[in-house]
Amino acid sequence: MNMLFKIMLFLGLSSAMGSCSGRYRETVPENAGREKTVDVPVFNADSAYVYVQRQVDFGCRVPNTPAHEAAASFLEKELTRHGAEVLVQSARITAYDGTVLNAKNIIGSFSPEKTKRVLLFAHWDSRPYADNDADEANHRKPILGANDGASGVGVLLEIARLLGARLPDTGVDIIFFDAEDYGQPYFSSASDNGNSWALGTQYWVSHPHKPGYRARYGILLDMVGGRDAVFAREGYSRHYAKAVGDKVWAAARKLGYGNRFADVQGGYVTDDHVYVNQMGIPSIDIIQYDPRTESGFCPQWHTLDDTMEHIDKETLKAVGQTVLEIIYNE
Repeated sequence: MNMLFKIMLFLGLSSAMGSCSGRYRETVPENAGREKTVDVPVFNADSAYVYVQRQVDFGCRVPNTPAHEAAASFLEKELTRHGAEVLVQSARITAYDGTVLNAKNIIGSFSPEKTKRVLLFAHWDSRPYADNDADEANHRKPILGANDGASGVGVLLEIARLLGARLPDTGVDIIFFDAEDYGQPYFSSASDNGNSWALGTQYWVSHPHKPGYRARYGILLDMVGGRDAVFAREGYSRHYAKAVGDKVWAAARKLGYGNRFADVQGGYVTDDHVYVNQMGIPSIDIIQYDPRTESGFCPQWHTLDDTMEHIDKETLKAVGQTVLEIIYNE
């Protein structure tokens, strides 16, 4: 996400592992006054954690590197293994400094024949610059991105595994967007057009994997694995998709995760969901905020400390179970 908005995020805050085969059961009223029992799969935080670890094990997943290629192959194979119809959208994208990035958006569709669809997405690349590190000597070094990138993908891979075991009534598309975190660093002298972030998403918006692609709404997961993480109501999400946010935050409260999904307003964060919203698909960003930091993000954000030691299974569980609650009740 765009570092230019980090202070806005901070200032915009208002005061205010179960078994894989287990199921949540809830009763919801239907129009006719009858009751319908909805079985929602239990999100396995251990599995999601392993998915985060697998990505980090490849190393820094910066475009045009061997680690990036290896991780792309892994993600494609996992979505395929879980029964998705998979498309890898390859693109040569020019970064802020003229570097041509060999980017890959990895798209997995469940029940592709259904017109009623929900879009879940995260970025899978990691940042080439630790430009928020306390040590300035590290600012041109790449980060592992355990939280900033791998956590959202790890949650979605576990959701994909559960979708493969039992499909919900609605179609689901999972997209891992590339080149989100190749945004212009502070030390660059190149002119900034304001769109140097979320490059893979911008490409997909202009070249959707299916002509005229539509979804009822979208949910972006970004930095969803930090210990004791709290998620605020991000600004663009409120502007474009308030009803979606209301639905997600209500589901989280019902599941007992109201302490994670705080009913406070966050600032505006330039992230993948901004461009998906501009495409006409109302989308929200579930993204951690931390009022203790200048950036408003977790202390490890864009530093060499964004490693597995800061990934928390309880946070992965809260986010993953909430998203499952939404899509299986759609």
